[in-house]
Amino acid sequence: MAHTTDLGTIGLWSTAFRADTPDALGEIREAAAELEELGYGTLWIGGSPRLDDTAPLLEATERVTVGTSIASIWDQEAAEVAAGYAALTPERRERLVLGLGASHGHLAKDYARPFSAMKDYLTALDTAPVPLPAERRMLAALGPKMTTLAGERAAGALPYLVNAEHTARARELLGEGPVLAPELKVVLDADLSRARETAREFLSFYLPMPNYTNNLLRLGFTEEDFAGNGSDRLLDGVFALGDAEAASARVQEFIAAGADHIAVQVVLPGGIKHHRATLARAEWRALAEALPLGG
Repeated sequence: MAHTTDLGTIGLWSTAFRADTPDALGEIREAAAELEELGYGTLWIGGSPRLDDTAPLLEATERVTVGTSIASIWDQEAAEVAAGYAALTPERRERLVLGLGASHGHLAKDYARPFSAMKDYLTALDTAPVPLPAERRMLAALGPKMTTLAGERAAGALPYLVNAEHTARARELLGEGPVLAPELKVVLDADLSRARETAREFLSFYLPMPNYTNNLLRLGFTEEDFAGNGSDRLLDGVFALGDAEAASARVQEFIAAGADHIAVQVVLPGGIKHHRATLARAEWRALAEALPLGG
């Protein structure tokens, strides 16, 4: 199978790449054009985006890859997604990566048998009048079965909320061909105590979700690590805390463990609602000076 190889070494993950108001969309387009010039390889639209949400970023850029991270298979029928892909110009198809995931039980009313549902969804994409090819899609994969599927029927895996140990395990499962592109949360704050406070506030949104906590337990964390919105050990595993150089060191740790690409998510203080709606442009500029964007 051909695998996606145009992600670059570093991408940016943000829920704020998606908005409905004209003013917000204007700033998103402006930011996307700047990020392309800074050298980021991929812009990942976070949350539960639809294929249509990629349009403003694709329109505003010429070279950067645009991805969904993660489009829920319960939110949009495969036939509709494939038809949307078919309607794109060939140039935009070549810059699109559809990140797909089975979401979480409390977020998807039809949630059932997620692994089987994902296989069926991929088959529907394969058999559409204009197929959405395997090299243009990736899977949100945490456990061994979904990770293996990501290597067999997609370009690779997009793990979320993981540490470098998970990256090493995923690389072993995938082998050398498929793309491995973990997400990494970054808090840019030289005050470690304050950075951990920001990280804990953010992590509190995810710790009630069994898909994530079960995966963290497989990695050797314990229930005690989830208390108080995350032990220092847990925070140090799934976040990069500190300045841009500290973030660069964590990125290199993930790359050394087998990652091909890192989807960097800058986590801002002020709560998850503020974070979700804010383009972290100053932080992205600072990271561009420290991260290996030329890879």
